[in-house]
Amino acid sequence: MAPHSLTSESGAASGAAHKAELRRAALAARDALDPAARQAASAAIAHTLLALPELAEARLVGAFWPIRSEVDPRPAAEALLARGQAVALPQVTREGLVFREWRIGDRLVVSRFGLSEPDPALPPVDPDALIVPLAAFDRVGQRIGYGRGYYDGAIARLSGLHPLITVGIGFAAQEVARVPAEPHDRPLQCVVTEAGVIRFDRIV
Repeated sequence: MAPHSLTSESGAASGAAHKAELRRAALAARDALDPAARQAASAAIAHTLLALPELAEARLVGAFWPIRSEVDPRPAAEALLARGQAVALPQVTREGLVFREWRIGDRLVVSRFGLSEPDPALPPVDPDALIVPLAAFDRVGQRIGYGRGYYDGAIARLSGLHPLITVGIGFAAQEVARVPAEPHDRPLQCVVTEAGVIRFDRIV
């Protein structure tokens, strides 16, 4: 699906309403992908993630457990562990996302949102790289998430502690022509799709 076909024509819509329209269209495009093609694209994305030099230098990488038709970053997370890097998964709390270290075989907890999250008894950690889920993205690094702003908050917090690498992952069908940026939005440094890497000239 061409990026411009996902863009709302309603200039009167507010930024939030416009984002909601784009989110619905991009998620519909993602859901419409053939399951076999989606699986192959996920594998290609994982392979590209592991080849990113920025990610190779990270000490602790924040990943996530996929839901619905999202790109599956678990093979990449397992490969990061295999090459000696640490991996963390997020937990949704009232204060925002809290990351806790994850190892293969660790028990996960199902949250009230239906997300698979790390054991809340584990100590919090602060990743220096994030693999970020998204509903939609554009060519300047703006993303649309799921509407709660958790990752924008996490990026703002972590980048205040140390240099932070932010890599969005999604299918090429989720690209839109332009995401209407709001003041709280935190753009990405790059996006990886099955078509390759899209880089943006910024430091977080």
